[in-house]
Order: sequence, then structure tokens, then C-alpha cells
Amino acid sequence: MIKTQIPDVIVGRLPRYLRALKILRENHTTTNSKELGELLGFSAAQIRKDLSQFGEFGKQGTGYNIDFLIERLQNILNIDQDWGILLVGVGKIGRAILNYPGFSANRFHVKAAVDCNPDVIGERFEKCTVEDIKDIKKIIKDNQIKIAMLAVPAENAQKIAEELVADGIQAILNYAPAILSLPPEIRVEYSDPLVSLQHMTYYL
Repeated sequence: MIKTQIPDVIVGRLPRYLRALKILRENHTTTNSKELGELLGFSAAQIRKDLSQFGEFGKQGTGYNIDFLIERLQNILNIDQDWGILLVGVGKIGRAILNYPGFSANRFHVKAAVDCNPDVIGERFEKCTVEDIKDIKKIIKDNQIKIAMLAVPAENAQKIAEELVADGIQAILNYAPAILSLPPEIRVEYSDPLVSLQHMTYYL
């Protein structure tokens, strides 16, 4: 299996399958595509088709072993290991990220946070102490970080993103209301509640 041959829309559904499986695991040891589909709002055929892209996970008539499927999905998504995160920007969104326990619980650890505001630099949080953005290259190298979360004003996002890539970052989760233009090998995801709301209102 070559990862680039898997449609991105399918990869995007895998974390939702994983979350549903963890919920089902509380009361079940096995499940099936129909049960998963009812929980998530997908057809059983869609789930079977998606999972078949990555191999065989269950047997007809017996369904899926939940623990095994969770383990396999974590392996496929490369989240059976710990990932260090660099947070850029410690404003309101950045502070919420630093105080959110869900990242560490799922093996994503904020190893460092940087900002350009002298009033913020040096501030201590449970996960880290805010450092000067001027030291970003050394921070990335010392912590062997590949993923960054970008929570800066829109007008600064592109320039900072370019610097992150130049310093070795390979993937960016962008909270800034800006569209980033980066090399195609750099993975960029956007977290924008406004876009999600605008998507939903189409159906209302």
C-alpha cells in the first residue's frame, strides 16, 4: 500500500472510525460495519470499502474485533507513537491548546511554545515555558519536531509558516484565518469554526 494512492477523503474518515470504536469498546468486544455506520451516519458499505483500502480487518458474519481494529487504525495513522508539537502563538487560542488535555492523552505532546510578545515569553504552563520565536530553528532541531500548530494573526501566518518549513517542519495545523501557500510535500490542515458553520448552514 502506497499512502499517496489512498484518497484523502478516506484517510480523513479514519480518525472518526477510531473515535467511534473507542466509544464502542466501553461495552463491546466486537462490532460490525452496520453498527459503526449507525453510530457515525455512514453506510455499512462505505465503511467496508474504506477499510478494505488497508487490508482485511474482519470476517464475514463475525465482524471486527474492536481492540484489533483500534490497534490497526492507530498504526495506519502513525499514532501508535508519540508526536512532539511546536505551538506558534500563545494568544487566546494558543492558551486553550496548552490547557487542553486531549492532545497528550492521544500521544500528541506540545514540546515547545513560542511567541514574539515580551509579556508572554517566559510564561510557564504545565506543558512548557513560552520561548522567543527568534529561537524557533534551534527549538525545532533540539526537540526533533515535525508538526507545528499555528495560532497567529492572519497577516503573519504565511511568513511564519515559510520559516517553519525552512526549519524542518513537515506538517502544520493552521488556526489562523489565512490560506497558506507552501510546497506540496508539506501537509497543511485548517481548523476554522467559521468555515464549518458556513458548511452547515448550506443544509439549513
